Amino acid sequence: MSSTSREELRLMTRVARMYYQEHLRQPEIALRLGLHQSRVSRLLSRAEEENIVRINISAPADVFPELEDALCDRYGLKHALVVDAASGADHDVLPNLGAAAAYYLESTVKSEDLVGIMSWSQSLLAAVDAMNPVVGLKGVKVVQILGGVGNPSAPVHAARLTNRLADLLHGEAVFLPSPGIAGSLESAKALREDRFVNDTMALFGNLTIALVGIGEPEPSRLLASSGNVFSPQELTELEAAGAVGDICLHFFDAGGRPVVSSLMDRVIGIQLADLARVPRCIAVAGGTRKLPAITAALRGRLVNVLVTDRFTAEALLEED
Repeated sequence: MSSTSREELRLMTRVARMYYQEHLRQPEIALRLGLHQSRVSRLLSRAEEENIVRINISAPADVFPELEDALCDRYGLKHALVVDAASGADHDVLPNLGAAAAYYLESTVKSEDLVGIMSWSQSLLAAVDAMNPVVGLKGVKVVQILGGVGNPSAPVHAARLTNRLADLLHGEAVFLPSPGIAGSLESAKALREDRFVNDTMALFGNLTIALVGIGEPEPSRLLASSGNVFSPQELTELEAAGAVGDICLHFFDAGGRPVVSSLMDRVIGIQLADLARVPRCIAVAGGTRKLPAITAALRGRLVNVLVTDRFTAEALLEED
C-alpha cells in the first residue's frame, strides 16, 4: 500500500490534470500553484508510480513498433522500420518500402553529411522517387558507390539516381565513372587507377550514410538490363562457394561473411568492410523471396538500419 499522504496524492492529481488534460507547461503549473518547477516534475513522475497517470500508446494498425524493436534486439540494429504490405511479393512491398525510406532519410539527414548510394536497386529508386526536397541543408555530398557504366541506358539510370538524390538534398553529386564489373582483373586495376574513379573511391571511407539494396545471387531485371552482372557460369561458381546474397555486387554467405573469389576483385565499388564502418548503413529490402539474403546481411552486421515489410520482419524473427 502507498505511504503517500492523501494531501500529496491530491496535489499529484491536480498537477497531472493540469499537465495532461489542460496541456499546461510545467513552468506555468509551477507559477499557478506556487511550486518550484523541479517539484512539479517530481510530482508528475510520482503520479505514474502511484498509477494516477497511466500512459497507453496505441499504435495505428499499419505501424509495427514491436516488430521494429524485436529486430533491433535480435540483430543489433540501430533502427528498423517495418511497413505494411498486402503480401510479401515485390510489387506489394516496393511502394511502401520506398515511402518509409524516403521519410526516414528526409528526417535524419544533416548538413555536411556524405551520403553514399548504390546505383542498381529498385527499392532505392522507389525511395528517391518518393522523397521531398529537404530544406536548410548545406554541404551535403551524394556519392555513387557502385559503378554505373554498362549498356547504353545504364549510365543514364545511375546518374539519374545519384543526381536526383543530390538535388533533393541540395547537395553535390559525385559520380563513379566506371562499370560495376570490369571485364578482367587487369581492366579493374586500370579503372581503379583512373584519377576520377580513384577520387570518388577515396570518399568511401568517410561516408556518414549509405543507402543500399540487398540482392540475391540471381540478378534483378534492373541490374541484368544494365550489363553489370556476372555470367551464369560465374554465378554458379559463387553459389557453389556458398553465396546467398550481395550488397553492391559483393557476395556473402549465410553467415554474412564475404565469399572469397577472384570475381570480386573485378567489382568497382565500395567493399563490404567499408560499408560496415559507415555510421548509418541503411538497407532498403523486402519481399520474402529475399529472406535468405536479408537474414545473412543482418547476421553479418553488414548494415545497421533496415527498412523492410512486415512479412519479412516476422520471418526474420523466426530464423534460428
